[in-house]
Amino acid sequence: MSILVDKDTKVLVQGLTGKTGTFHTEQALAYHGTRMVGGVHPKKGGETWTGSVDGGSVDLPIFASVAEGRDRTGANASVIYVPPAGAAAAILEAIEAEIPLIVCITEGIPVMDMVKVKARLERSSSRLIGPNCPGVLTPEACKIGIMPGNIFRKGSVGVVSRSGTLTYEAVFQTTNEGLGQTTAVGIGGDPVKGTEFIDVLEMFLADPETESIIMIGEIGGTAEEDAAQFIKDEAKKGRKKPMAGFIAGRTAPPGRTMGHAGAVISGGKGGAEDKIAAMEAAGIRVSPSPARLGKTLAEAIRG
Repeated sequence: MSILVDKDTKVLVQGLTGKTGTFHTEQALAYHGTRMVGGVHPKKGGETWTGSVDGGSVDLPIFASVAEGRDRTGANASVIYVPPAGAAAAILEAIEAEIPLIVCITEGIPVMDMVKVKARLERSSSRLIGPNCPGVLTPEACKIGIMPGNIFRKGSVGVVSRSGTLTYEAVFQTTNEGLGQTTAVGIGGDPVKGTEFIDVLEMFLADPETESIIMIGEIGGTAEEDAAQFIKDEAKKGRKKPMAGFIAGRTAPPGRTMGHAGAVISGGKGGAEDKIAAMEAAGIRVSPSPARLGKTLAEAIRG
């Protein structure tokens, strides 16, 4: 099994006709035939997008709206490559079209735009991954977003991360350890986003093929502490899987944003040491460096 996406997931691309959307759609189509079923552009409905995949060409229809694309293709997911100024509106359009899974790659969406999106999202049946995230990938089945498919191997590790680059590091290392992955989810580093650690951890704990988990956090906010408490509480109920973790930004000075908009320590909260302590108290084995994530998980599995 996997979580969120599989070989039957049908994906609409909001922002398909731009350079970024075109490149990553071609990459997705080349990855085990991910089912990209069409694009959305309000001024180009009825046109056809042509991409280059494995030396040949692929045509996809462009629809004037997400709702039209859903009705015509049966799409149950959307990926957004729309520039920051229009990205929140693109998310809202996908929510209104009742798309079950929305993945927003766009970085730099204004926080107040996302506050409005979050409020609407909570009254909907849609799930949003991101924004400012690398997406979701289930090995040999479906690639939504910008993760490099060649480092993945079908296996037993669930990966969830706030950092795109460290997601790839965890995937690469678990592949090298011979463990492979069930699904990797980049939740994004913005302070206001759709899906948090706890949401993904719940899915991994419920997935019988996910035998172990890597969680990668960073300074800023309390999401990692909240996730650690969730893991601790679930373990008391008998729901427990070997876990490894890492917190990025351990040496960051207070008050300075490091990379992600949400990666800032303020008011005495959000520091790396508190997060690490909470994770260790929950039984998560914390890696001393990103370079040891795979080996740290292997150690956790051996007990």
